[in-house]
Amino acid sequence: MAVILYPDGVPPASSRNFYYITILRDPVSRYLSEWRHVQRGATWKASLHVCDGRSPTTEELPSCYTGDDWSGCSLQEFMDCPYNLANNRQVRMLSDLSLVGCYNLSVMPEEQRNKVLLDSAKENLKRMAFFGLTEFQRKTQYLFEKTFNMNFISPFTQYNSTRASSVEIDKQTQQRIEALNFLDVELYDYAKDLFLQRYQYMRQKEHQEARRKRQEQRKILREKQAHLREQGENSSSSTDYTGNVERWRR
Repeated sequence: MAVILYPDGVPPASSRNFYYITILRDPVSRYLSEWRHVQRGATWKASLHVCDGRSPTTEELPSCYTGDDWSGCSLQEFMDCPYNLANNRQVRMLSDLSLVGCYNLSVMPEEQRNKVLLDSAKENLKRMAFFGLTEFQRKTQYLFEKTFNMNFISPFTQYNSTRASSVEIDKQTQQRIEALNFLDVELYDYAKDLFLQRYQYMRQKEHQEARRKRQEQRKILREKQAHLREQGENSSSSTDYTGNVERWRR
């Protein structure tokens, strides 16, 4: 697996004064969270899904529901819709859709399309100045602060109890969700590996910097001690000489 570990914090930028960042989430938890969100009446009607200068047609992107929203849908209904944009959402939102003809599924075979999307998502994630993982809040905060040389006023809180975690599913349902989001699962494994490498890199860099500062402080202390000893010796020599002069005058 090819990774980039930036050597000095933020990767070098050209003439831009902004950086792309994102937060990824465990695919199963994210999928269940979106289902609960949709179940309460949320829609993505405001999303234009513009790609290559146009929005997809209704044939390219059919709707999963016929009413104003999909509120009250069961998890089974949510999983059964083949056009559900919740499937592999993280890969789709991180990849360059123009590489696969946007939402036109007839441009290339499905297997090839999936590979192109996943490779694109990995590459774009790797090039981001920063990304975090919701499952690692403290590490995410640490990496953000070290990357951008800034500090939050309070520590991030790791919430293990979420709407998604409150949903009890059996093993078969979990496996189906993973199958529906198999690209997101692979992306998340890649992201977690890269994230932890970046975290370890920053920790090592921090330890090296702390060691360098301690060495400099010890060096300064030794120089001060040597200077004080030298002053003491000079003062002693001066005192001895003055005492001898007084004796000679007697």
